[in-house]
Amino acid sequence: MFPKVPDQHKPNKPLIPNGLGVIYVLISVVYLFLIYFFNVVDASNGVTLRFNLAASAPLILAVCILFGGFLGMLDDWMDLKWRYKAFLPLIAAIPLSSFAYALGLRTSLTIPFLFKIDFGVYYYFIIVPVLVTIFTNTVNQLGGLNGLETICPAIVLVGLMAMSVSNANLLYVPLITWLVLAVLNFRGRIFVGNTGSFTIGMTLASFAIISDLKFDLAISLLPYIFNSCLILLAFFFYRKKGSLSFDGKKLFSDHRRSLITVITYRRPLTERQAVMVISLLIALTTIIATVFQYFVLK
Repeated sequence: MFPKVPDQHKPNKPLIPNGLGVIYVLISVVYLFLIYFFNVVDASNGVTLRFNLAASAPLILAVCILFGGFLGMLDDWMDLKWRYKAFLPLIAAIPLSSFAYALGLRTSLTIPFLFKIDFGVYYYFIIVPVLVTIFTNTVNQLGGLNGLETICPAIVLVGLMAMSVSNANLLYVPLITWLVLAVLNFRGRIFVGNTGSFTIGMTLASFAIISDLKFDLAISLLPYIFNSCLILLAFFFYRKKGSLSFDGKKLFSDHRRSLITVITYRRPLTERQAVMVISLLIALTTIIATVFQYFVLK
């Protein structure tokens, strides 16, 4: 049912089904529609609406996931260049911006111990799309190893749910679905493809904005942001991309143009070892974000 692509970091490069992220999209959207239909959560999250409409966190999150899934499938089919797909999240941010404006969500960004900026109405139409674009692209850029595209976002997802108990029920089934895909992906049975990585990035960004956890998500994604910065610097200054060498057993690199190549720079690691190192880094930053949320920001 799914197209197969070679697993580049396995002996003999076996063919693996790709694009299984669409399963996450379908199950998550059905779940969110059901909890909206059965009124599991308050449609407006207890906030007075600006307009007479049923702005709903489950529906908005479902729409964002659908947008992310469609744009990811488009990338899988057409193999879009980064100069084009980098801006695709701007389209997916439209319903999220509408939701934030309808509910009158907080329009300020707070950097603890430093400053607080209130963007006013510009928050809804400029800041939200920019944040969604940055967060989604940073998540989508860290991949290429079995489990990397699934385990790491799952860690951040769990952290966001712990920080937003009131909205955690939005992600119960999506998280379970993603964890099943993560196990299969880590074992080299499936790839989630751009459909999966794009959608999980949209899920993280959308949930963080709905739950007002933007700063917390930024802390959790620090390894992702570091990876994206290295990739962009390598591209603009050297016009080269990061790449890994595989000797049949371990991965290694002779340059530092991404987070993966930094970890494997003159230090051969198996694929699973590299994934576990990066996962531990993201777990650490997610724990730091959780501590900030409970002991500093509150």
